[in-house]
Amino acid sequence: MNHGDVLVSLRNVTKTYGNFRAIDNISLEIKRGEIFGYIGPNGAGKTTTMKILVGLISDFQGEVTIGSYQVPQQKEKVYKLLGYLPQNVAFQEWRTVNNALKTLGKLSDLSNNQVEERIPEVLDLIGLSEFGDKKIAQLSGGMTQKVGLAQALLHDPKLLILDEPLGGLDPISRYQFKEIVKKLSTKGTTVLFSSHILSDVQDVADSIGILSGGRIMEIGSLEELKRHFSPNNVVEVILSSPSNKWQQLAEIEGVKTIQQPTQVRILVMLQPETDSDKAINRILKAIVELEIQIRSISLLEASLDEIYLNYVKGDKN
Repeated sequence: MNHGDVLVSLRNVTKTYGNFRAIDNISLEIKRGEIFGYIGPNGAGKTTTMKILVGLISDFQGEVTIGSYQVPQQKEKVYKLLGYLPQNVAFQEWRTVNNALKTLGKLSDLSNNQVEERIPEVLDLIGLSEFGDKKIAQLSGGMTQKVGLAQALLHDPKLLILDEPLGGLDPISRYQFKEIVKKLSTKGTTVLFSSHILSDVQDVADSIGILSGGRIMEIGSLEELKRHFSPNNVVEVILSSPSNKWQQLAEIEGVKTIQQPTQVRILVMLQPETDSDKAINRILKAIVELEIQIRSISLLEASLDEIYLNYVKGDKN
């Protein structure tokens, strides 16, 4: 992927409705070929951000650019660069997939020849090649969502904006949808998508933006967010068989407390300033000396769920 330059830029963007600030002075950049996951509780401002990017909201403060074009001032040029799948996709259900896509392709200023060429390519990409002649009413919810993705891809956009694309999909459809997004990214398409299913964001996103109360709380890769947020230095020890010898680990330098959630699972809480690598070495040495048989020892990392909850609760360390 080419992550060398920025495709999407928001600078100090604010959108108000009366006295309510839907988004409050947000700034972010998305690089070319990057998958950017946008997460936050309902009402945090995710959809408002996306509507600004696609030109559905034009009265806002701040600067927005996509490519070299300003939004909304050069929206006609911006439209050629982006594809958009809204949160609630809707089609005329009596139409066939091919017929619906032909109409939508023409609305995207594609010629008849381009439409005829692109529809089979896009349906093949999303795994619906055999369903072109099916009526929308005959499709499952997951398939209908894929048709929504197909219409967003018809004009081969550089930027794909997906608002909660995985909501309501079954696990198989979610997996297939994520694989499509990853494949598009490898071909150079930049993807911005929002989701309340954090495991899905974790599966595909190169960078993650956490939004709460209309404000960006943190931006970074999952690994960067984990390094930045460390709620506990916790070492997990899994015993091969129950033993009480583990209680002596409490005497090791740097150990704060020890918990035993199950007979064979031990959680060693380290002092806040303790070097975790050195502490693990000391714990391992003690385990050998005490002849405690273990299956594994590892430093527990914060999950995206923990990081997310920390920021949206407003108790960032």
